[in-house]
Amino acid sequence: MKSLTAPLKQLEALSKAREKLNKETGVQLLCGCIDSQKTHLAYAVGESFQKRLIITYSESKAKEIFEEYKIFGKNVYLYPAKDFLFFHADIQGNLLEEQRILALQALMEQEEVTIITTIDGCMGKVKPLQDLKKQIITIDMESVIELDALKVLLADMGYDRVGQVENKGQFAIRGGIIDIFSLTDEVPVRIELWDEEVDSIRSFDAQSQRSIENLDFIKIYPAKEPEAKFTGESISFLEYFANGESVVFLDEPNRLVEKAQTVEKEFSESIHNRIIQGKAAPEEANHVSGAVEIFAKLERCHSMAFCMLDAKIKEFTVKNKFSLEVKGINSYQNSFELLTKDLKRWKKEKYRTVLLCSSRTRAKRLAQDLQNEDLNAFYTDDENRIVNPSEIILLYGNVRNGYEYPMLKFAVLSETDIFGGEKKKKKKKQTRYEGQKIQSFSELSIGDYVVHENHGLGIYRGIEKVEVEKKLKDYIKIEYAGSGALYILATQLETLQKYASADAKKPKLNKLGGSEWSRTKTKVRTAVQDIAKDLVELYAARAERNGFVYGEDTVWQTEFEEMFPFEETEDQMAAIEATKRDMESTKIMDRLICGDVGYGKTEIAIRAAFKAVQENKQVVYLVPTTILAQQHYNTFVQRMKEFPVRVDLLCRFRTPAQQKATLEDLKKGMVDIVIGTHRVLSKDVQFKDLGLLIIDEEQRFGVTHKEKIKKLKENIDVLTLTATPIPRTLHMSLIGIRDMSVLEEAPQDRLPIQTYVMEYEDEMVRAAIQRELARGGQVYFVYNRVNTIAEMAAHIEKLVPEANVAFAHGQMSEKELEKKMYEFISGETDVLVSTTIIETGLDISNVNTMIIHDADQMGLSQLYQLRGRVGRSNRTAYAFLLYRRGKYLTEIAEKRLHAIREFTDLGSGFKIAMRDLEIRGAGNLLGAEQHGHMQSVGYDLYCKMLNEAVKELKGTAKIEDKFETVLDLETDAYIPNSYIKNEAQKLDIYKRIASLENGEECEDMLEELTDRFGDPPKAVMNLLEIARLKAEAHGLYITEVSGNSNRLKLTMYERANIVVTKIPKLIERYQGALKFQAAEAPYFLYERKNNKKNEMTVLKTLAFLLDDMKYLLEEE
Repeated sequence: MKSLTAPLKQLEALSKAREKLNKETGVQLLCGCIDSQKTHLAYAVGESFQKRLIITYSESKAKEIFEEYKIFGKNVYLYPAKDFLFFHADIQGNLLEEQRILALQALMEQEEVTIITTIDGCMGKVKPLQDLKKQIITIDMESVIELDALKVLLADMGYDRVGQVENKGQFAIRGGIIDIFSLTDEVPVRIELWDEEVDSIRSFDAQSQRSIENLDFIKIYPAKEPEAKFTGESISFLEYFANGESVVFLDEPNRLVEKAQTVEKEFSESIHNRIIQGKAAPEEANHVSGAVEIFAKLERCHSMAFCMLDAKIKEFTVKNKFSLEVKGINSYQNSFELLTKDLKRWKKEKYRTVLLCSSRTRAKRLAQDLQNEDLNAFYTDDENRIVNPSEIILLYGNVRNGYEYPMLKFAVLSETDIFGGEKKKKKKKQTRYEGQKIQSFSELSIGDYVVHENHGLGIYRGIEKVEVEKKLKDYIKIEYAGSGALYILATQLETLQKYASADAKKPKLNKLGGSEWSRTKTKVRTAVQDIAKDLVELYAARAERNGFVYGEDTVWQTEFEEMFPFEETEDQMAAIEATKRDMESTKIMDRLICGDVGYGKTEIAIRAAFKAVQENKQVVYLVPTTILAQQHYNTFVQRMKEFPVRVDLLCRFRTPAQQKATLEDLKKGMVDIVIGTHRVLSKDVQFKDLGLLIIDEEQRFGVTHKEKIKKLKENIDVLTLTATPIPRTLHMSLIGIRDMSVLEEAPQDRLPIQTYVMEYEDEMVRAAIQRELARGGQVYFVYNRVNTIAEMAAHIEKLVPEANVAFAHGQMSEKELEKKMYEFISGETDVLVSTTIIETGLDISNVNTMIIHDADQMGLSQLYQLRGRVGRSNRTAYAFLLYRRGKYLTEIAEKRLHAIREFTDLGSGFKIAMRDLEIRGAGNLLGAEQHGHMQSVGYDLYCKMLNEAVKELKGTAKIEDKFETVLDLETDAYIPNSYIKNEAQKLDIYKRIASLENGEECEDMLEELTDRFGDPPKAVMNLLEIARLKAEAHGLYITEVSGNSNRLKLTMYERANIVVTKIPKLIERYQGALKFQAAEAPYFLYERKNNKKNEMTVLKTLAFLLDDMKYLLEEE
């Protein structure tokens, strides 16, 4: 990065300071430094050191420096401070732990590294690096592993043992196969043993559980930071940098002193109270190094402090003091004229100027614009190109604020200085998060409700091994009303689904053999056919009419999109592309965008609106609540402020005079985008040229509003957004009827949530609220009892007198609730005590602490939705899940709170929650009446029926879709416990084997089984062969095959599409061993004639038979 560092060599004060820093330990003070220029200096001065530590005073400042430093060098890590107030929680999320361990790994493995931390990051006690190195497990192809010892070791290192590894910090053992997902790796690894020797090491994909590539060796780092004992072997983090190869930079020493003293005071008060209450041992008070101790250690390091103003620092001795003359850049607030004026002046004075842009397109365009103004400006990708006097170089990069060295005649300008507004671009490649195709069976446990297509609703009672004719098989036992029991072969699971409905009411069980189930099915089938007909007709009518054709993206559009402050997810990009394609085509757009809160739906709408406005079309954004209208209005204004687009708001928050002005301007075409509640549907709202309607959460509008929306929709493009996730299965059924884009990839960069599960304590609540208020944030306190919510709010006000506390619940009038929410959004209230009604879709990025009272009483999906309310900015968010003191937790509640671990990493808890939400989404999408039908047959079967009805109507249904094929053969075909122990995994594999459709899929399944569980035994191989034969038999229109190797009965589908005239010829080939019976259900019967011992297995016999029967499909 010589473009930025070369000019600094001419600064005499800096050269002297650098010389002193290299020669001696102690603190050198550099005054006159400002904002981003400090990061610039740290890089320039620290080049000669191998390890660099930058210490700042706040978490947000550390993140800023981290983002800026990334332009200069690789190997930059953030080391977040440990949590001194809540380190005793029962369960903690491992988000911050992961960042710390990555930083420690870099310190141990990389020669050159830069760590950025806050002063409290240096106050926690850590183990010496050589002790840490001893805790790393290295496994290579020569290793010998003693399994029991490894289990204990991994548990000690903080890894959780699970049935199937899905998230970081987990391990699983199946026979001689060990799966481990280390915190420091992007993907988990699988180690296969041969006895105790390592046979292979390979990485695998956590989603599909399939191997990716072979590895020669792996290193496993602890999943939690090794606890330094409070006495003896612990050191301060600073001591990792107390040698000649390391340098420490201090950002604003006086602020560091203040922060260190506050942290020390907070900790000692909290620990003192806990010791008095007998909840902590006295030696725990040594958990933190004091401020005095830390500053004494700084004097033993090569340290340099940067400060803006020369101020007295009492806490440590400053060896030498140097001053620089640096000026900030005044913001040009989008005025190109002012910018060129300054640049022309600098050109005359022979200034060297570097201009950093976080968008390459914009940098190139800006260079072009500046050249047109007769300035010597150009864009380059060469960061080491040295700037000459009177030259302006534009580089790709990002600093928060620009600065100028008047003595050197050298200036660095940032995009923020020129265009105003800060960009928080996050350039981190997302690992692809595939939508969870929820295999509902991996979550099926004994006692769950299931639906059998032919017998109805029952209760799953587990897998039982049954011996039939000396052959062992696994059967699934289902209990029905009146204590009837049904045993289904584990190979015929495709007719069985887990029962799921939107409200977790107990469904009514059916009786085996009763007529009630078939009546229910008929009723639902009729209803489904009606809805499919409506949908298909509606789609056809819309497709016939032509809409407005938009042009391709303009330069403005590209620039506007590059200013999005986050990294788009792949799903988001696909949805944006699809929306633009719709707008550029002749058809009228009607697209539905589904995605959870915070998944980036609004951005898709903003881009579509921007595209429409460029063609002089007007846009309406319709939202269900006044508060959401205000929020979206703020977002739109913020995103479009650099472009000549006028955005207006129509809702209760506007005075009648303001509303009147907006209405007149809308009519004249002076308002481009109007955002509002159902107010925009009123008769007095008229447009000059409306081109696009965006509807947020359509299901939340009443019937009359829906009718008005329908009228408005008639011939304009429509984009509908919904936060209730739409089920995949339903998505597939509706794919040809409605254009849909589903956002399933979580923008994980934006959800850093540190979670704690602990007993309720006033002390802890006070500390959590004070900490959030100290960083200028707000707090949600979720309390689900309406009758005592006012007392709870008063109690919190007593605990934290400096906080402004309000409460809200669903029984308040709409206006009152709106007022409370509005006060909270506008920052007048600090703590909102609320029931779970916290407005869906409300995006308050300033709320980053959530405390949930009686968390053990809530369902996973509720907790999951609440979780979406915090962690919506670039600060670490905290979620505290509290249960009552001394309360005995039920086993379910305990499990649930444990599952909240997945809170931070969207794991299996997320999948279960997702399921509840999807069902709700399906109900919303299809309307209330259909919702009732869905309840009666269960969600999966409903989707299956809908799919069939749509295919039927569109004429794409095939005969093969009309019947199922069942194989009941006398052979050992099951999954032994020695192969897969975990029952849920076993069921999942059975379900997937039952749904295989061809030989290729069987091969693939075999590969996966070998990969995950080792070589399959004979019984499992038979299972796979049965699945392959079943697929083949289905293609031959066979509905059932039963028997053994001497006698086989093959029942045909009565409308089978075969050449009947060929049957006699086929029978002839078998010389009497094969007969055909043309009964109501026609069948072939194969009987071996001679009684010699049959060498062929039943599977081989059937394979030969099916092969010969293919002759019946061929036309002459």
